[in-house]
Amino acid sequence: MHLTSLRLRLTLFFILLTALTWCCASLIAWHYTTKELNKLFDTQQMLFAKRLSVMSFDEAASPPALAPTKKMLRHHRGKQDDDAMAFAIFDIHGKMRLNDGDNGRDIPWHYYRDGFIDGYLPDDDDEWRFLWLTSSDGRFRIVVAQEWEYREDMAIDIVTSQLYPWLVALPGMILILMLLLHRELRPLGRLSRQLATRLPDSPESLDTAQIPGEVRPLVSALNQLFARTHHTIERERRFISDAAHEIRSPLAGLKVQAEVVQLAGDDKIVREQALTQMQAGITRTTRLVEQLLTLSRLDALDNPEDSVPVSLNALLQDAVADIYPCASARQIEIQLHLTQRQICLRGQALLLSLLVRNLLDNAVRYCSPGCTVELTLDDHSLTVADNGPGMSDDTLARVGERFWRPPGQKQTGSGLGLSIVKRIAALHRMTVALQHAPGGGFQATIRFPSTKR
Repeated sequence: MHLTSLRLRLTLFFILLTALTWCCASLIAWHYTTKELNKLFDTQQMLFAKRLSVMSFDEAASPPALAPTKKMLRHHRGKQDDDAMAFAIFDIHGKMRLNDGDNGRDIPWHYYRDGFIDGYLPDDDDEWRFLWLTSSDGRFRIVVAQEWEYREDMAIDIVTSQLYPWLVALPGMILILMLLLHRELRPLGRLSRQLATRLPDSPESLDTAQIPGEVRPLVSALNQLFARTHHTIERERRFISDAAHEIRSPLAGLKVQAEVVQLAGDDKIVREQALTQMQAGITRTTRLVEQLLTLSRLDALDNPEDSVPVSLNALLQDAVADIYPCASARQIEIQLHLTQRQICLRGQALLLSLLVRNLLDNAVRYCSPGCTVELTLDDHSLTVADNGPGMSDDTLARVGERFWRPPGQKQTGSGLGLSIVKRIAALHRMTVALQHAPGGGFQATIRFPSTKR
């Protein structure tokens, strides 16, 4: 199992954390146990010395020894060390009157103040703790001793007995942890298998029902990515299909005109007509390709890039100035109605200009000569209306669909102009309404939020 495995890393971190916790707990337990044991043993020494202080030592001619008890304690599962406790009793002249028959015989005489002191026995490198106490009549000095090493060993035994069960249980805890990790990481394994077998264009979302809460945002983000990818692939497929279908006819026409030019020979009139038709076909094909590419770029956008405040008043004036020569050539009048104040809309200036130009181009292209196109701007909307022949309700219901043109239409076009208008409006959070004009004809209304100066 590689170290990049989450299961292995969690297991190693758990073992390391447990070991550090066990060591810290051992040190803390050792410190407090030693402190409490010292208090306990000091209390025992004091109580033992007080009990000895009320005894009578006048009849003791020589220091007697106490009866041995090690065998009896061992028989009853007890334990007695030579350094567990030692005592001796001296008179005020330093003569030993009584001892425990073991280490008590080696306790040296000291006549200091009563209390605890640390010291050593003769020919012994181990440190002892002595408690000296003077009897109430002042005739005897009582000393109770205990080796420091005995206290330390007792503290170690107590701490070990407390922490040893945790150490024994550690392998079981690690095993349970690995089983729990295997169980909890199983949904991630299923998720990995789903991703491995998933088709690039699959629209299905990953199941998040049993995914842990910490991983669910990642899976949700993947689902959103898959949805966008599927939408992009479908859009590209649709674009390729539409482009192939729409370009096929103009290219076929160009091929026919090229063949006519070749067959015309010395017939100048036929050759010039064919060349004229070929030039018109190239113009239509170029416009179609440009609109296809524009629509493809717009479909790929989620928000307008480089949005800035755009003055609609100035934008409409520029658009009318650009379309005016074409409108004049077709004897179409263009009227521009602006508000008293400047209307600014945040967006991409190039796209908004393309939206207005497409609306004006459609109005001028499909109106009859002598018609009027009115361009009106107010605080909430932009309206392009004409007083031309208009269209039927069935035609109006389908206008704006991609590559759809009304039957019997003589003017050239690709059927993408209003589709581009709708897409640009959607990118700028605007709505498009295509309807009959009040006085007859066709009207396109672009509604946007109210703006301020």
